[in-house]
Amino acid sequence: MKRRDFVKSTALTAIGTSVVAPLSALAESPVTHFESEDLSATAAGPDANGYPLNFIALGDWGRNGECLQLETAKQMGDWARVNPSDFVLALGDNFYPKGVVSEYDPLWHYSFESIYTAHSLQGDWFAILGNHDYYSEPDAQIRYSKISRRWHMPARYYTKEVSLGQGKGKVLFVMIDSQAIVQNYQDQHPEKQLAWIDQTLKEASADVKWKIVVGHHPSYTVGPRVSNYDTLAIRKVLNPIMEKHKVDVYLSGHEHSMQHLKPEGFTHQFISGAGSELTHVTPGVAYSRFQASENGFMYFSIDEKRLNVKAISVTGKLLYNTQLTR
Repeated sequence: MKRRDFVKSTALTAIGTSVVAPLSALAESPVTHFESEDLSATAAGPDANGYPLNFIALGDWGRNGECLQLETAKQMGDWARVNPSDFVLALGDNFYPKGVVSEYDPLWHYSFESIYTAHSLQGDWFAILGNHDYYSEPDAQIRYSKISRRWHMPARYYTKEVSLGQGKGKVLFVMIDSQAIVQNYQDQHPEKQLAWIDQTLKEASADVKWKIVVGHHPSYTVGPRVSNYDTLAIRKVLNPIMEKHKVDVYLSGHEHSMQHLKPEGFTHQFISGAGSELTHVTPGVAYSRFQASENGFMYFSIDEKRLNVKAISVTGKLLYNTQLTR
């Protein structure tokens, strides 16, 4: 055998032996099994809290991360990592200062996608419009539903029903476009929307345990808009409908704070508009059960007999905890 052939043959044999031996040892090693208790709490997901439905409510947030939006978003992610959260309700004024111009506007990235990045916040976001969202192209937020996996706004107003479990009833969410009603935009036919709200609540099935109307403008507040036109306008037309159909909760934003209000009548009102910039609140008002001008969000937990609401600050502090019961 020529010298070069001998060297080539010897080298290939050595390489083959060095590769085959480790692979053979690997193939003969036992398969590794992980038991559930070996996994971290993060991997296992949040612990059950006894409520079949849990969600976060956040309004007035889209400021490119400024005014503690980014810090509030991080706290939301931390909270949802250890507490069950089925979805997020975005309560309007999703993009400051003037909404988005299209479904491809860079604000989608700078105010939403790159802010709420936690794995625990990658579920569904059900959104409504606020007054600032009207300044550019409101329907772009509807169209973004076809681009984003988690953003849901099928129309300017719509309904959502969520089951509480087999035989335990449902929660009805009536998601409205309060800006069109407050400003009486004739091209949006506010009278038709009000008729739709009335009819939707009237036709709610017998297994609906809780009725929740979600709009941007509050009809009562202890913030700076106590007697503003928009507060009085939505109160005048919406409150009679909610009282007529025994709506349990009206959930809104617009005021940059968190509040629980119980004016005369059946409906409790919650404001969760502390996603970024803050405005002042006035303590001591008779119909106010809670008010805080602190960045944060509200967390709702619901079963067939209980509706629990928590106000969580940007630092993770529990500011308020209340429960409505059947």
